[in-house]
Amino acid sequence: MKKRRINNGVYWLGAVDWNRRLFDSLIPLPDGTSYNAYLVQGTEKTALIDSVDPEMAGVFEQQLDEVENIDFVVAQHAEQDHSGAIPFVLEKYENAIVLCSLKAKDLLMAHLGIPPDRIRTVEDGETLGLGGKQLQFIYTPWVHWPETMVTYLPQERMLFTCDFFGSHFATSDLYAGDNPAVIQAAKRYYAEIMMPFRSIVKKNIDKIRDLDIAFIAPSHGPVFDHPEQIVSAYESWVSEHVSNVVLLPYISMHGSTAIMVDYLMNALIEKGVTVKKFELSSTDIGKLAMDLVDAATIVIGTPTVLTGPHPAVFSATHLANALRPKLKYAAVIGSYGWGTKAVEQVSALIPNINVEVLATVMCKGLPKKDTFNELDALAEEISKKHAELEHIGPPAI
Repeated sequence: MKKRRINNGVYWLGAVDWNRRLFDSLIPLPDGTSYNAYLVQGTEKTALIDSVDPEMAGVFEQQLDEVENIDFVVAQHAEQDHSGAIPFVLEKYENAIVLCSLKAKDLLMAHLGIPPDRIRTVEDGETLGLGGKQLQFIYTPWVHWPETMVTYLPQERMLFTCDFFGSHFATSDLYAGDNPAVIQAAKRYYAEIMMPFRSIVKKNIDKIRDLDIAFIAPSHGPVFDHPEQIVSAYESWVSEHVSNVVLLPYISMHGSTAIMVDYLMNALIEKGVTVKKFELSSTDIGKLAMDLVDAATIVIGTPTVLTGPHPAVFSATHLANALRPKLKYAAVIGSYGWGTKAVEQVSALIPNINVEVLATVMCKGLPKKDTFNELDALAEEISKKHAELEHIGPPAI
């Protein structure tokens, strides 16, 4: 794919990775991804903003054959999917200098071996003139590493945001337009890498909110030509708003836990609560992460394995704890053969989540009438708790 013009003197470069299905050996990519770089040409100087993942460097190198000179390489984030091809750029353009935040310099040297004399750090708010165009560098830490920054081009009303507002979404379209699938991909992206830093992300949104922006150009996914859509979505995700939704991740070994999960699900539905059920042996863990963004309650269903929770439940609970969602309530249901400490162990796995733990329901063997009565009581309690919440409504974007 050749470089593509966005507007006067600004071009998209990069690679669309249609076939990638796993990121960081951890994150599912059902829609592939892209690695976006941007070329900004002034009348005097030319700047390249970010690069591509080394696996797609060949595509990037062909695009750069059409670029006569690069004076500056803006490294907004040191992670290799954005910075990995910078060493090639520096080799091709011998006078190019890398511009980065103060904290990024050490990371670029450590991860990519870039020599210190090819790096110049920029301050928060510093500007760089290119001739008729000016870049402003704005520190946005923890979206999603401590060194990240964004770059504003006021003459074209463009904000280059790297991971911030990004989406793992392979498409031939340069712009997001009104495609709701892009916002959903961005929500998944936020859930998987931004949600643990929700309060800091909110501060970074506030930091760029007053800029005059016509285009948001992230380093994954298409360019947002209606930027208010993605900014408003982020503001919802980082807010205190939760949805009248219960997440039910579970696994069942001999059927008892599955019976309990289905019974509780139906009891909640009858009370007007939306339920999203995840069978953990086949669940797309990224979908679970996405629904954690605004769910009010999580109920974990587990059988007992050697007195503790099933390993799949252990893994999902550990993930939820790492993502630090704004859940309000949690509960554990499940079964055991001869004895269990699953409830205590699951509760110990979520110290980072500030939730009220509701009644737990554990049964020995198959669930019986008393178990179903307890599940009815749990559904009633969840319904009442949701009704009492101040910031609750239908599922967010």
